[in-house]
Amino acid sequence: MQYLTSAICTGAVLALLPAQASAQAYQCQTPRISNVPQVSPNGQTRKLPITGYTMALSWSPAFCRTRQDNRSHSTQCSGDNGSFGLIVHGLWPESGRTWPQWCPTQGRLTPTETRRNMCMMPSARLVARQWAKHGSCMTKRPDTYFKVTRILWESLRIPDYDRISREDGLTAGRIRQAFADANGGWSASQVGVKLNRQGWLEEIRLCYNKRFRPTRCTSSRYGAKDGVRAKIWRGL
Repeated sequence: MQYLTSAICTGAVLALLPAQASAQAYQCQTPRISNVPQVSPNGQTRKLPITGYTMALSWSPAFCRTRQDNRSHSTQCSGDNGSFGLIVHGLWPESGRTWPQWCPTQGRLTPTETRRNMCMMPSARLVARQWAKHGSCMTKRPDTYFKVTRILWESLRIPDYDRISREDGLTAGRIRQAFADANGGWSASQVGVKLNRQGWLEEIRLCYNKRFRPTRCTSSRYGAKDGVRAKIWRGL
């Protein structure tokens, strides 16, 4: 397995971003972080060649629908630290039909680095888990993994899904096409849409090749077909 160095990885990503890229704009107050949560692997180690990447963006209002009073999700769901729409679930390396995971590493995630990422990933446990499970298979240093993730995230324009949620006859295809239309260089075939069993939006998955260029999603990442009826939870 070949690790990406900070200079190469960051430079490659920056070179591919459109000139008009703009950061996400929402209110977020980062909480104090004194300790990094401990994460235990829940699967086997897989050190595999990386063939591409997936950036998973979770729709926070749906996630928080039943978690507003859950202390373990208070940063994201209580409203005390801001309101969230799409948030980064993670940047995941791919390897054909499977993925690398839980790679051994000497890199240590610090409270400072954890807090730095809490506006795009508003859960200290989520930050720690994404580094341990996925980032460890991409690079030796957690700050490199999160720097690349932030660059990709801040390059994206998020459609007004609150408005789109009110459209009659909403479909998965409309959700993915709206994202592609908002982001030059992306096509609908490169945007995955994950719905839950009731048809509510759970996640958008962006497909990249190993040079961080948008690429056609595999069927598993593409998710719901275009004609499938969809709903977007806006919150109470």
